[in-house]
Amino acid sequence: FRFTHDQLPQLDDGLRGYHEKAWQAYNLLPFPTLKDEAWRRTDIRGLKSDQFSLADSKISGEPPSRFLDPIVTGERRAGQIVCGAVDAQSRLDNALAEQGVIFTDFASAEKSHPELLKVLLGEIVAADEDKFTALAAALAQDGVFLYVPKNVRIDQPLHSLFWGVGENTAFFNHILVWLEEGAEATFVHESASPPLDQDSQIFHNGIVELHVGRNARLNFVELQSWGKNVWSFTRERAQVLGDGSLEWIFGAMGTHLTKNFSDIDLIEPGAMGRMSGFYFTSGNQHLDHDTQQNHLAENTTSDLLYKGALKDQSRSVWQGMIYVAPGAIGTDGYQANRNLVLSKDARADSIPGLEILADDVRCTHGATVGKIDEDQLFYLYSRGIPQKEAEKLIVMGFFDPIMARIPFEGVQIRFLEAIREKMSD
Repeated sequence: FRFTHDQLPQLDDGLRGYHEKAWQAYNLLPFPTLKDEAWRRTDIRGLKSDQFSLADSKISGEPPSRFLDPIVTGERRAGQIVCGAVDAQSRLDNALAEQGVIFTDFASAEKSHPELLKVLLGEIVAADEDKFTALAAALAQDGVFLYVPKNVRIDQPLHSLFWGVGENTAFFNHILVWLEEGAEATFVHESASPPLDQDSQIFHNGIVELHVGRNARLNFVELQSWGKNVWSFTRERAQVLGDGSLEWIFGAMGTHLTKNFSDIDLIEPGAMGRMSGFYFTSGNQHLDHDTQQNHLAENTTSDLLYKGALKDQSRSVWQGMIYVAPGAIGTDGYQANRNLVLSKDARADSIPGLEILADDVRCTHGATVGKIDEDQLFYLYSRGIPQKEAEKLIVMGFFDPIMARIPFEGVQIRFLEAIREKMSD
């Protein structure tokens, strides 16, 4: 990359030190290669790293309205943030602001709440975990900061959109969500860009940090609608304290290449985390998801289900691990990855794993890769349903278990629209 030290955020307080340390880590860490276990199924040599630059200025206007419309049907939003290639816009209900809730874009948070961010930043995701993470920590000025004080409950959903547009442009964002004890919130975040030619690459590099305090409840919905010229690298981790609950829903519909690390750390008794993932690849898309469910205390529960469909010459990689620490008795961990391959040239790699260092636990995992069932197709043919419509119905049915996990009709509709578009291409 040709980024320089002068491009670090210009801050006068202690937050400058966070970015400085990340920059130092970035310069010391090597680029990942195919020899690294976590990267050996994802070839990033086609990334034109020496051509990217930060956007000189924000574009005028707004993203398409379909990305700004309420995604949770029947609910009004408690707040909305739009950032990225456009001038940042933030809105939060006054009643929540009076209770101490902070919901603002990341750059504004670093200027308005530096003392709080100095305590929270990097507590969950360390800047030196890998070269991409360090670069994001060093340069990120876009993103979202959500802070919910103790026992504050946000009944309506919060929504944010990160909009990226430009040729050979790099976008860095940092999402930090912190719920104190007894707090509750629903947050829907989407990353999106226009569909552009794959020759003009966009580089996205991000960090997501989620903290769920004791007896707190967080519903976090993450939608990835990048155009097929985007190369996206993200490091995401959640920590859940005693009797806290995290519902994490992830939907991936775009990018040319995605490399995503998503971890849940259950660090006190009674903590619960559930991850639900959806992806549908086509063309020459490559999506690589690396998940980790870390049971670090006794009587914790995790549940992961990722389902994907693949067309054309696309490829998916899912590598998952359930880790049970010594003494973490009473652990209940589950993970499953199901893949539906719709063409002979598509490929899905599915690698589940368990590392159990405690007794009296229940951990199960499974992975499948298969084609459309010929008997199901024959049944639909016999009912007069044309081939393409029959295949579409089977794919819809395949994703139904994931849809059932999504408590928001608007999110379900977006996913179903994406399936129809992919099947119609």
